[in-house]
Amino acid sequence: MTRIKRGYIARRRRTKIRLFASSFRGAHSRLTRTITQQRIRALVSAHRDRDRKKRDFRRLWITRINAVIRGALVSYSYSILIHNLYKKQLLLNRKILAQIAISNRNCLYMISNEIIK
Repeated sequence: MTRIKRGYIARRRRTKIRLFASSFRGAHSRLTRTITQQRIRALVSAHRDRDRKKRDFRRLWITRINAVIRGALVSYSYSILIHNLYKKQLLLNRKILAQIAISNRNCLYMISNEIIK
């Protein structure tokens, strides 16, 4: 049987994977099997952390709103504010409320006072 010369396709695939892992340290950027494993691991982490980032920012916004609201009124909390917002059908999401809380506390106090009435 004659020898079959492999084409450039496998080399091209490996080169593409190596470019992805070029910034990794040690064998993780040099050995093809290790590169493949680390690539899978990196993509899994990236996918997981995209959802995690949304969760973390929501927690941050809630903490900021709660800190400002508790500083203003006695026995008034984040949960009561959000409940009253929904009752009055005001469409302000947590991101916007957190920005208002940081930049202009008086505005957030005015919103909360209007909702209570």
